[in-house]
Amino acid sequence: MLSFATLDVFTDQPFSGNPLAVVLGADGLSDAQMLAIAREFNLSETIFVQPPANPAHTARVRIFFPTAEIPFAGHPTIGCAIHLASAGRAGDFTADLVLEEEAGLVPVRVERHGGRVSAEFTAPILPFAAPGEAPASLVAQALGLGEADLGFGAHRIGLWQGGPAFLYVPVASLDLLARARPIEPHWSGLMQRAGVDSAYLYTPGADCDFRARMFSPTAGIPEDPATGSASAIFAAQLHAADALRPGTQVFRLRQGVEMGRPSDITLGIDSAAAPTAIRIRGSAVPITEGRIRRPEEK
Repeated sequence: MLSFATLDVFTDQPFSGNPLAVVLGADGLSDAQMLAIAREFNLSETIFVQPPANPAHTARVRIFFPTAEIPFAGHPTIGCAIHLASAGRAGDFTADLVLEEEAGLVPVRVERHGGRVSAEFTAPILPFAAPGEAPASLVAQALGLGEADLGFGAHRIGLWQGGPAFLYVPVASLDLLARARPIEPHWSGLMQRAGVDSAYLYTPGADCDFRARMFSPTAGIPEDPATGSASAIFAAQLHAADALRPGTQVFRLRQGVEMGRPSDITLGIDSAAAPTAIRIRGSAVPITEGRIRRPEEK
């Protein structure tokens, strides 16, 4: 039997944010066994904790969708780091961890102050343009919107990657953001043409800098309440829209509102001519602990 915990991530309120399963003692599990466990939890992501390759680091981790492994993801990084750092600790603390992810080394600082625990990681890869194309006409059809509904100010449709890749779709209002949904067969056609499986929609928010939604039904995630990797890569989309200035800027992002699981993500960006460092901060709260069977090899 394997020990596990679940946490709600990018929130300090139980039963909101993005649920995560953390499976401990996962060394010796095959890829197929990890995928079977991820399918059993059926959350957007499950993270598996193994001994680090370098003993100076905290842990090696593997991250799985219900359908496949991914090299890096934000809410598993935040939730796993908070779970590992909090174990056996009482009161306020600050801890620095290094997680070995498939995309590279991810440093994470975890802090607890006044009972509230949060973590901040530095993205292991600076984002860059992804191949593929996403014509506005097809994007509009795939989301049940009109072409005139897409874009605001200098924000235009973009394709960026930094580990995973995302299609970024600015929409003109909160009402349009709430109305958007994947429409087949246009959605599958768009994903194939863009060369991605996820779309991140965003618009200016009333109680934050940007409100967002993320759809990824072809990856087994109809909608994600909080997407840390997409939030980090969003720095490239902001740069393309001339929304960054030299120095450090901090943006508050809200996601999952339309799902009834509001999530709060803090995006910090250091910029010169382009982003030079990207940080994601968020909280997490424990929900369950238990044990799960080790799947049999087939």
